[in-house]
Amino acid sequence: MNNRNKFSLRHGLGVAAMALVSSMFYSCGSGAAENKTLPIYGEREAVERTVNGQTVTDTIYHQVPAFAFINQDSQRVTEETVAGKIYVSDFFFTSCPSICPKMKSQMLRVYETYKDNPQVVLLSHSIDPQHDTVAVLRDYADRLGIETEKWHLVTGERDSIYDIASQYLVAAQQDAGAEGGFTHGGDFILVDGDRHIRGNYNGTEAEDVDRLIADIKVLLNEKKNEKK
Repeated sequence: MNNRNKFSLRHGLGVAAMALVSSMFYSCGSGAAENKTLPIYGEREAVERTVNGQTVTDTIYHQVPAFAFINQDSQRVTEETVAGKIYVSDFFFTSCPSICPKMKSQMLRVYETYKDNPQVVLLSHSIDPQHDTVAVLRDYADRLGIETEKWHLVTGERDSIYDIASQYLVAAQQDAGAEGGFTHGGDFILVDGDRHIRGNYNGTEAEDVDRLIADIKVLLNEKKNEKK
């Protein structure tokens, strides 16, 4: 088994376990969204810092690292683009013959629900950057009928895209044996304003996307309560 397949299996099991925890958080109790909470995905990391001349170790939650890509309007998209915002991330390619059309139809539901809320954005990464140029992504965005400031379709260096996928706890890779030449899941990843992963959803299933739409509201309420 190669390293990428090991990664896919390991994180697949991890995501499945966290999805179970998430469902427990979501189903327990019958209060409104403002009374619910969502887990933070990923393993905690030990970080050393100096306090009053002493080295102390803090344990922090996994955070999506800094990134830099280019969107359908040739604009640079970085972690600063989504700073303080709730965003949904996924991985696709425009010539995908299998799950991508269904994923995009479901992501459009998220887009339509929150298109007037500036605190929510969408970030879709092409895993076929050689084909999916800015011009190709612009055409794809036009066919979807989306606004760039709300939904960024990004491209970049192939390895950078595959590496950032691993930071979202999903796998994406080139695979000559796969339909369309690439392997990726249908995951929609929910990320909060601190770039912590708060949910993973099957982007091909309407029922799971319903849960995502509801969980975005949970994070919006969480953010509102933090300001009080």
